[in-house]
Order: sequence, then C-alpha cells, then structure tokens
Amino acid sequence: MTVSATNVHILIFPYPAQGHMLPLLDLTHQLAIHGFTITILVTPKNLSFLNSLLSTHPASIKTLVLPFPSHPSIPPGVENNKDLPATSFRTIMCALGQLYDPITQWFKSHPSPPVAIISDMFLGWTHKLACELGIHRIVFSPSGAMGLSNMYTLWRDLPRRENPHDENEVLSFPNIPNSPKYPWWQISPLYRTFVEGDPDSEFLRDGFLGNMASWGLVVNSFSELEMVYLEHLKKEMGHDRVWAVGPLLPPDDGDGPNQRVGSSSVEVEEIISWLDTCEEDHKVVYVCFGSQALLTKHQINELASGLEKSGVRFIWSVKEPTEIHVESDYGTVPSGFEDRVAGRGLVIRGWAPQVLILNHRAVGAFLTHCGWNSVLEGIVAGVPLLAWPLGADQFVNADLLVDELKVAIRVGEGTRKVPNADELSRVLVELVSQNRSEWKRAAELRGVALEAIKEGGSSVMDLESLVRKLAALNH
Repeated sequence: MTVSATNVHILIFPYPAQGHMLPLLDLTHQLAIHGFTITILVTPKNLSFLNSLLSTHPASIKTLVLPFPSHPSIPPGVENNKDLPATSFRTIMCALGQLYDPITQWFKSHPSPPVAIISDMFLGWTHKLACELGIHRIVFSPSGAMGLSNMYTLWRDLPRRENPHDENEVLSFPNIPNSPKYPWWQISPLYRTFVEGDPDSEFLRDGFLGNMASWGLVVNSFSELEMVYLEHLKKEMGHDRVWAVGPLLPPDDGDGPNQRVGSSSVEVEEIISWLDTCEEDHKVVYVCFGSQALLTKHQINELASGLEKSGVRFIWSVKEPTEIHVESDYGTVPSGFEDRVAGRGLVIRGWAPQVLILNHRAVGAFLTHCGWNSVLEGIVAGVPLLAWPLGADQFVNADLLVDELKVAIRVGEGTRKVPNADELSRVLVELVSQNRSEWKRAAELRGVALEAIKEGGSSVMDLESLVRKLAALNH
C-alpha cells in the first residue's frame, strides 16, 4: 500500500466484554501494520487483554489506563462483563460514561492528540465527545450488519407493544431488508428495559443515536455475507463511510498460547491431542455458548442428556457460575456425566481455543448461541451450525444463518424453546453423518469468507479504504 499513516494518531476504545474487545483488538493489529500511531483506552483489570498486541507492536501502540468508574451495581474490582451476569451490559455502559471528562483532560494535555476515535457501539457517548474535541468518531460494531440494523431501528423509532404484558407480541421491521419480525421476548434486553425519561435509559438511547450520527462505521462482517444490510446501513447513516472488514481473526489464525481470554481446566495441547486421536474427520460436535451466557438447570440437563444419548464424539466448553452469578437457576454439568461419556466427550471449564478447535479436521458441527464472533469463526472453519440463540442479537443472527444463508439448523430459542434430549440427539447424529445440504453450503461460504480477507478481497479493499480515509485526516 502506498498510503502512509505514519504519525497519524488514533484512539481506540473497546467495550470491556470479550466478544467486543477481541475483534476490535484484531482490527487494531491491522491498523498498526499500516503504520498508525495508536493509543488504546482500557481500565486496569482489562490491561492484560492487550499483552499480545503490545508485545507485537511495542513502538506504535501505547495505552491510556483510566480507573474504572465506581457504580453502585458493580462490585469493586470488577471491570469486565464476563465477571457479571449477562444483564449487566447496561450498567457498565452507564458507568463508562463517567470517563468523558478524564478523556477530555488527557486529550487537551497531549502534545499530539488523536485525529479520530474508534470506539465500540456500546460507547455511543464518544460521538458527542469527539464532536466537542473536534475530531472524527468511528463506530466499531462487533455485531453483524443485520443485527445492527435492527438495533438502530429500535432506538430511533422506539416501537412499543400494544399490549404491555404480551411477551409474544410481534414487532415488525418493514424498513429493513427482508422485513424481519420478532416476538417481544426476542428483542434486545437493552431496548426492552427502556423507560422514557429514565436517565440511564435516555443515556443509552442518546448513545445509539450518536452511533447513527457518527462519521463512520466499521463492521466485523463481509460484503458477500450481508450486502443488503450493509447497503441499508449506508442509507440509514446518510453516507458511504461504512466498512465491512471481517471476518476479523486473531493474528496467525489461531488463539495460540497468548492467553487471549483466560484460564481453562484443560490445556490447549491436551485438547488438540484429544482431537488428533479421532480417527474419522468431521465427526466431533463442538458445543459452546460463548463467554457471557450461562445455561439454566433445565437447559444444561437437556443438553447433557442429548449429548449422552447421541453417542457422538463432542467437546463441550462450559462457562460455570461465579460467586457474582447469584441467580439460583444457573446449571452446572450433571454429576457423573463426564464418567459416563469418558473417551468420546471432553468437557472444558473456562476458556476454550475455539478457532483451533473449529478448524481441526475432526470437527464436523458447532452447537452455538449464535454470538457474532462464534458465527464468523464457524463460517471460516466451514462447519455447519446448530443454532440455539439465547439473547441480545443472537435471534437475528440465527435467522440470517438458518433462513437466508442456510448453513444452520435451529435447535432451540432461549429458555422458551429448549430442545428435548431425544430431538437434540437425533439432530446431532444426523448432522455429523454429512448427508445434509448445510454441509455443502457451509463449505461454499467458507470459501467466500476466505476470499474476502485475501489480497484484493472485499474486506481487504474496505480496510484499505478505511486506512486512506484515516490517513487523510492528518492533512
């Protein structure tokens, strides 16, 4: 590339949840390669997430470490969503708004302050901050373009239920391509808890409206996957500064030994060794519901029973409740389960090297909550998906995977539609038999995704366009 980004200073501000931080840090790595001077804003307990990036780019990436603002609903010492119930996104979003003044003070005292800020979509208040500082703000979306389109429509139009007690009342989105519809209980909980006039609710809405008013938008997706939704977002924002640069992957296409996320009950080497012992290709089912979600006792019992009855080989990555997760209904792996499936099943408590597992020849299906990072990692690995969305944008993602892309089978929906063990067992067996059309579609989509991130591919071209626009801000 001929564009020089030397001495162009960018401030990166990730939202402290694994599914949000990691893809933005992967984008930061790409920007550092292109020569930008970068400052990453984190709070002290999230600094370790940057270790690999800082060691790779010691000269060009610096940190701005600000104390995590105190909040009555967040225990002292907790600074990341993974250590709180899934309902805590709203609380952390509001708490981080208190960093407005410290950032302003840092900016005004800096000898060469940033010309732009790239911040997570959950930090929409940084649009107002950027305007006050006279710089451009770019939204980073770790969600797909379809999910983001839904979010923008909700917060702009504020649709309400006719019957405030009917959880099954359907909301329609006629202005979004393919006119999606969702029952109220599948709508984003951030939006469902909106109360007009409530300061926290209004703060959240202002943030999402700030996203829509921002100078640019970077989406962790690729044109061939979500073209109609990316075009819709350009129309919504009133400009074409919308860049699809995904799938954003860790350097070297693996989670590697850099401990991106945290500790695990099983060593990476042991997991790979276990997979290597599987004689047949594409017969292992990988089960993971992401870094945030905990399953209820009913969900986890049906899942365990289904895995046991199916007889398939599997790896199950389990997030277990911590002391802060006080809700009594959260489940743990049933007693005796691991003994009964010994040899054909491997249970991992804590972090799992998901990219490495999905790309292993032995893995043939992925049972997922449809978090967007997991969706992209499954697509890049070319494995068909079993969709069991639990919340947030996951119902939207499941619709995209099942109805539009046809690379997934829907097996469950939140706590309302929990697959029974017999049905789940049947689907697991059927999918690893490789006789379904989802296999062919997954393989095709993998090829398209890999083309997008090759030289000359759509995502590489969009990244280069982003680099040019940012580099031009220095002139």
